[in-house]
Amino acid sequence: MAQSVVHEPQLNGATPESLGFKRIIYEKKSYIATITINRPDVLNCFDMLTLKELADAYQDVSRDDEISVLVITGAGDKAFCTGADLKEQEEQILSKPNNYYKWMYQFIEMHDRLRNIGKPTIARLNGIVVGGGNELNMACDLAVAADHVTIKQVGAARGSVAAGGATQWLPLMVGDRRAREILLLCENIDAYTALDWGLVNQVVPYSMLDQAVEELATKLRNKLPECTRYTKQQLNFWRDFSWSMTIGHARDWLTLHAGHYETAQGLRAFRKKTELDYAEIHARSVQEAPVQEAPALSPAASTRSCPACQGEIPEKFIYCGSCGAKMAG
Repeated sequence: MAQSVVHEPQLNGATPESLGFKRIIYEKKSYIATITINRPDVLNCFDMLTLKELADAYQDVSRDDEISVLVITGAGDKAFCTGADLKEQEEQILSKPNNYYKWMYQFIEMHDRLRNIGKPTIARLNGIVVGGGNELNMACDLAVAADHVTIKQVGAARGSVAAGGATQWLPLMVGDRRAREILLLCENIDAYTALDWGLVNQVVPYSMLDQAVEELATKLRNKLPECTRYTKQQLNFWRDFSWSMTIGHARDWLTLHAGHYETAQGLRAFRKKTELDYAEIHARSVQEAPVQEAPALSPAASTRSCPACQGEIPEKFIYCGSCGAKMAG
């Protein structure tokens, strides 16, 4: 008779190597765990695999009694994190908007595990902080920025809404007027302005960033762990409240919007490295009735660029209607 296998609950931390991460570097040194988003070639943006690995690493940090502080950073000196991988969004979601609902699940899971990790967290801001990258920054308890860092929200300028933490938490952190300025104008915020507004706790030269983070981690270590955990639980009240009241609605709305004309134009401008024609988009919104247009059938969501002439043609065309070139795939 076959013996049933009893799986012991995983209540202890694992060795970083055993987790086999591909998108992040996970390290443990003494009482500090460090997670580095290791995608410098795409400015440390996160695709679904990155989100899953971050969530798994947070869970391991929470279970490891030897770890007192978590540090989150990005590889290199150009970017901390720039939010969602727009290439993945264009290829996997734009023509299949319902896939955004699946993507957003992983995003929410990542944030929930980070907020509920039970240990203090530090954002080590080593480069630009954009969109969802700033939401990751705000999800941490404290932040230290190198003096060349800039912070920016881009949703309203690029076809999305920063409802994955920014609309919920910026008013709590910088006040209502500043939050509206950041989210509606989508302008760069330099490191010292971010310090003045309360988006970061310290600004130091890049050469001193590691030292400043380590000193802050040491101060956090030299506090009572149980009292620290419950202090953090209490501090999280307004973040948790605003998040829980809005994130489900945001997930649905962003899914419905994922194939919309504005989103498609934002992704196309990103791919082509061009500016959006806001006047044309405003004119289109006046001329048409978007509520009658199914997002998945939007003309903007069903076109692609010809590799020969760069003209825009329907996605299902085999040959380019402008130059006659055969399309790949």
